[in-house]
Amino acid sequence: MFKFTAIAIVGALSAVGAAKAVTSLDSTLRQSPHTVPATAAAATLGDAGGAGAAQLTKGPDGHFWAEAKVDGRAVRFLVDTGATAVSLSKADAQRLGIDVSKLNYEYDVVTADGRTRAASVKLGSVAIAGAKVANVDALVIESGLETSLLGMSYLGRLSRFEATPRSLILHP
Repeated sequence: MFKFTAIAIVGALSAVGAAKAVTSLDSTLRQSPHTVPATAAAATLGDAGGAGAAQLTKGPDGHFWAEAKVDGRAVRFLVDTGATAVSLSKADAQRLGIDVSKLNYEYDVVTADGRTRAASVKLGSVAIAGAKVANVDALVIESGLETSLLGMSYLGRLSRFEATPRSLILHP
């Protein structure tokens, strides 16, 4: 099943390259798409959004960024509904305590920087504000992924998520 995931993520990872090419035409947001606030805003919603729902505010680059807790440690993700799986950069995997030198990079994937390999891992939990999911399948990308991606192996396990022009709401 994860081989299918690795193949499906090929197109999704290519979207990151496309996102890098996007520039804002709005004169008030004339910054590079690489320039994103260091922290991503996530708030837990009360009764209006449902118990434990998390709201992400769209970044100035037009993308949704999430500051998540992965196994209790902070990881910054680009939300990518086109990515089949949560995809970790090698640097983020190392910060999470994953020994990347002992992983089996058996899956071929294509990133914005070209072909590379990926290894399958299982994350104990991924939480964004109150939207927590346990036992999340993920890939560690050997090279070519600068920013970790929050893909469907997390998003698809939520009861639902909804996008508005300015926010993304995650319902556990």
